[in-house]
Amino acid sequence: MTTMPTVRETSHLRSAAVAARVGRWLGICFGIAFLTGLVSHYAQNPSQPIPFPTNPSWGYRLTQGLHVTAGIACIPLLLVKLWSVLPLLVRGLPADWAGRARDGAERASIAVLVSASVFLLVTGLLNSTQWYPWDFSFRRSHYALAWIATGALLLHLAVKLPTIREALGRDVDDTALDRPEAVVRGGLSRRGLLRSTWVAAGLAVLATAGSTVPWLRRVSVLGVRSGDGPGGVPVNRTAAAAGVEESASSPAYRLVVGYAGTTVSLTRDDLLAMPQRSEELPIACVEGWSASAVWTGVRLRDLLDLVDAPRGAEVVVTSLQERGAFRATLLQGNFADDDRTLVALALSGEPLDLDHGYPARLIAPNRPGVLQTKWLSRLEAVT
Repeated sequence: MTTMPTVRETSHLRSAAVAARVGRWLGICFGIAFLTGLVSHYAQNPSQPIPFPTNPSWGYRLTQGLHVTAGIACIPLLLVKLWSVLPLLVRGLPADWAGRARDGAERASIAVLVSASVFLLVTGLLNSTQWYPWDFSFRRSHYALAWIATGALLLHLAVKLPTIREALGRDVDDTALDRPEAVVRGGLSRRGLLRSTWVAAGLAVLATAGSTVPWLRRVSVLGVRSGDGPGGVPVNRTAAAAGVEESASSPAYRLVVGYAGTTVSLTRDDLLAMPQRSEELPIACVEGWSASAVWTGVRLRDLLDLVDAPRGAEVVVTSLQERGAFRATLLQGNFADDDRTLVALALSGEPLDLDHGYPARLIAPNRPGVLQTKWLSRLEAVT
């Protein structure tokens, strides 16, 4: 009976030198995505012990753009990183029990890290295209897995730090840390592999960053939003999808503003008769796209003054849409009192398009797009 020989990967490219250099940039991109993801998660929390700032007005646009861009860059980096260390992950276990326990624990932590990272990247990519082939909450699961992946990453770094430091301190072609069998040289050098990796990551970013950076839109062929849309602002959720076409277009439409039992009911003409204010504000969505535009409407503070709502009061903002996670949102007091926060009636000098929230929508500085409620029906101040 013939025993099949063990297949060993002998390429000199699969080395600590390559893994450490790719891992360094993967760690940086992962760190950026993690930190900016925390910002986005906090910005969407109804309860905020420290109020999310209204300045700069483009802050969320920047952090969410970085979040998605860094995540996209992680994809080719993670693939090359996994390819470079694969022989170490599938090698046999040591003969002694202590070695087996140590090696098994290390591989288990790597399995958690890889699994969580793949989950984050795949679901994040699908979220950017607004395709949700799952029943769980994307936001909550993404947040939880981000902490798990980060914890596994920190554990991995703690275990591998001596090897990483030594590998980065040596020349990339140094073979001191190579596996004994990794001696076969092909047509690509280690420097060539690294350059190809940086180019792949750069092209991935360039192909998608136009969703956030307008002047890159002509070359960002994979950008999920081109910038097209009424008033130069893309549309995520249409009036038809929200089921508000009839109610938003009805002559019976009223915006109700309330506080402590006092209410006023306003038609769109009533809103147009009030002092109008224009502000150039970006709208930035969790999918990574953003656009800046001039919005015109009534200051929210002016509407709250009609019912004597005190400064600092939070506002429950309700949409005409009858269902959806963001049908009702909470606007913190610092946003409600900001002079730039508007009940917008027009966009880029034209009446709001139905898909942009006609007859009235909320627009506030430095606020996630999912919280910029469209098709307003009620504003209820609470203290």
